[in-house]
Amino acid sequence: MINLTKSVNLRDWPSVRSQIETNVKTVLGAMPRERVELQTKTVDELQFPGYVRRRVNYFVDEWERVSAWLFIPDRKDEVPGILCCHQQVPQGKDEPAGLEGEGMMAFAQHYAELGYVTLAPDAITAGDRISSGLAAFDTRSFYKDNPKMSALGKMLADHVCAIDVLCEAKWVDSARIGVIGHGLGGHNALLLAAFDERVQACVTSCGFTRFAADKAPERWARDNGFVCLPLLREAIKTRQFPFDWEHILSLIAPCPTLVVTSPRDELFSNTQSCEKAVELAKGVYRLLGAQDALHMYTHNDGHRMTPEALQVCDEWFDRWL
Repeated sequence: MINLTKSVNLRDWPSVRSQIETNVKTVLGAMPRERVELQTKTVDELQFPGYVRRRVNYFVDEWERVSAWLFIPDRKDEVPGILCCHQQVPQGKDEPAGLEGEGMMAFAQHYAELGYVTLAPDAITAGDRISSGLAAFDTRSFYKDNPKMSALGKMLADHVCAIDVLCEAKWVDSARIGVIGHGLGGHNALLLAAFDERVQACVTSCGFTRFAADKAPERWARDNGFVCLPLLREAIKTRQFPFDWEHILSLIAPCPTLVVTSPRDELFSNTQSCEKAVELAKGVYRLLGAQDALHMYTHNDGHRMTPEALQVCDEWFDRWL
C-alpha cells in the first residue's frame, strides 16, 4: 500500500496517483471498454409544485436499460446537476426520489426543490434491477454473468452513464455536476468522483471505514449475498490491503469533497478512522492547492442523515456548484 504520510511532491504525484489508480482498478475488476449510446427515453412525468418528476430509462450496456427518476426544477436553465446514489435498500431509486423509505434520504426531491436538476437511478440488485427469484442485493446472478467484474465496479460504470444522462440534459450546466450518497451510495459517490473528472462536488455520508481499522472487513467480500469486491478477499485474509479510503480520497483531489460520518455508526466499526483517512488525503489536497476542498462533518446519531448534516451538505453544494 502506498504510504501517503511520506512527502509527495508535485513532480512525483502523477506517477504516485497512477499507481493508486491501478491498485484500485485491479480490485474493481474488469470495466466496460466502451460507452454505449444512452438513448434516454421518458416513460412518464408528473408536475409538482416547483419541479417536474420524470421516470426515464437509458442503456448502460448493449442489452440493459436502467430506470431512474429525473427531477427538473420549474423555469430553470443551465443549472447544476446532482446524481443521487441510493443506500442499500430494496426500493433503490424510490428512496432518494421521496416515494418510500426514510424522508432524510430523499436527496433527489430535496435538491430539486432547491433548484438543482437531479437524477436517481437504480443500482444493480435494487429496485427494478433485482434479479428474478433472488432477494435485493443478492449478487449471484450478476457474478454468473460477469465473473471478472465486481458489483462496485459495475455500479461505478453505471453511475458514469448516469453522469452522461445529466450532462446531456438541456437544463443542466455540464460544468457543474455533483454527487451525493449515503451508506452504499456514499462509497459509490466516492468511487464516481475518483474516476469521473466531470464531478465537481462530492458528498459522502456514512460511506466507509478504513479497511485497516475495520473489525469486520469481510463485509466487502462476503461468500454470498451482497458481494461488493470479491478481489479483495486475499487482502482481507492477510490484512495487506492494496489501498484504503484515503487513497480513494486522494484520487478525487482536488474535487471538493465533504465526508459526513458518525462515531456511533452501527453499520461500520471504527468510523473514527475516517478522520485519519481525511487527514492523510488532505496532504494531497494541500499539494494541489485545494486545502479547503476536503472537509469532514461528524454527528452522533449513528448510520443516518440528520437535518443538521443535510444543511451542511446543502451549504457544500451551494458553495462549490
